Amino acid sequence: MKTYIALLRGINVGGHKKIPMAELRALLTNFGFKNVQTYIQSGNVIFQSNDTNTLNLENYFQKLIIDNFGFDVSVLVRTREQLITIFNKCPLSERKRKESYFVLLSKVPETNLVKEAYLKVYENEEYAIEKDCIYFYCANGYGKAKFNLNFFERKLKVSATSRNYKTMIKLLSLSENL
Repeated sequence: MKTYIALLRGINVGGHKKIPMAELRALLTNFGFKNVQTYIQSGNVIFQSNDTNTLNLENYFQKLIIDNFGFDVSVLVRTREQLITIFNKCPLSERKRKESYFVLLSKVPETNLVKEAYLKVYENEEYAIEKDCIYFYCANGYGKAKFNLNFFERKLKVSATSRNYKTMIKLLSLSENL
């Protein structure tokens, strides 16, 4: 059985797309996922499954959410090993890394789109696009950043969701002992 981390985008934010985590855990457990855990209310799910196709798992999660909660959300599923690799490959300095965001992408964007995205720069904001992750640092805080998920999704033609450094650490820690 393999350990996975599912990242749901845009749930429980500002009273929109509400999904109680206890209900989500119960739902996923009832549908055969093992050792289901959630972390905070923003849609982080750690679980185990015999299914080795992450795209199947993403589609299954989306369908369960639509059928049971009545709305569509973007879901990215990564193995624990994939998340470790993404975390360890962060090219930012140690200081910036601890204040950075990991923007996970649904797929590796086309090279020409990445080059085009790099043409846009803002003062006090720095990012590196590495395969299916954008390592994003903003000196003035994420809430005040000029770059946002919509910019990257539009420019790179992908779906995305972001997690901060502390959340990444916690997800890796929680998934370690499954």
